[in-house]
Amino acid sequence: MSCWPESNWTTPREFIILGFSGWSQGLRGLLFALLLPLYLATLAGNLLILGLAVVDPALHTPMYFFLGALSAVEVAYTLVLTPRMLAGFLLPPGGQAVARSTCAAQMSLFVALGGSECLLLAAMALDRYLAICRPLAYPRLMTTGLCWRLLASCCVGGSILALGLTAAVFQLPFCHGGLVNHVFCDLPAVLVLACGDRLLQEHVLLAACLLLLVLPLALILLSYTRVLVVILGVGGAAGRRKAFNTVASHLTVAVLHYGSATAMYARPLRSRSLEEDKLVSLVYINLTPLLYPAIYTLRNRDMQGALQRAVSQGTPGIVPQAELT
Repeated sequence: MSCWPESNWTTPREFIILGFSGWSQGLRGLLFALLLPLYLATLAGNLLILGLAVVDPALHTPMYFFLGALSAVEVAYTLVLTPRMLAGFLLPPGGQAVARSTCAAQMSLFVALGGSECLLLAAMALDRYLAICRPLAYPRLMTTGLCWRLLASCCVGGSILALGLTAAVFQLPFCHGGLVNHVFCDLPAVLVLACGDRLLQEHVLLAACLLLLVLPLALILLSYTRVLVVILGVGGAAGRRKAFNTVASHLTVAVLHYGSATAMYARPLRSRSLEEDKLVSLVYINLTPLLYPAIYTLRNRDMQGALQRAVSQGTPGIVPQAELT
């Protein structure tokens, strides 16, 4: 319950995103110089994966369909969060003022994209499970239509969750001003400003974490456990190595994503330190999305081959290998 009387409850027209405005200008400039190249590399890496998945016929398979969709989500995710965060490093102290509607839109988009990514990772695990554990039935089960339906379900599920959580938070009055102690309008950072009984909103947030984090991660781990058992039991050494590399890449990304999200959101408000959350956000906003394309391209021979074909086709004087055979 709020300790402020109801007469002091307000509905601020704008929020101030404090970010790291309390830090020195020199340190904020250094952070900008360090994070801008990471942002550009993240965009380039994910756009490269998306482009290769679209234009290269060898990658027109369900696995790379979902990988391209995941890269598209990552591009949108970084566009929603990172430019405003980088701009905050260059602005004078005092934070960035954003309209209430802008804050709500940023929160909703962030939750929608994060939720869609969680569900997409589960869909990718399902694809690998069917491909490796039920190879004969795989072409019949994992059709193009099913891939699009799964993608649509992931996006719709993330969007519904985002609208519900954002509406639950912004229907509350705010009695602690509009100072958001974060680098964007994150759910916990805005929720702590609310008045009244926040217990329902906290329970909704924890239930959403259970639904989108714990349950899908458990299913992913069970699926890949079964996949690893099958890989180790059948096939030649080369086939096992290729399948294991694919599973290892997917599992590494899943652990990074779900681990970061669980550490950030599967905790009650009273046990949080918003200052620590801001520091952690620098990792999961800037570093984690950069690792995804690196993991998928460095450990994936199909993606490496598609990149080589794209480079050779775009280089004058080099004839693609496919034209020589």
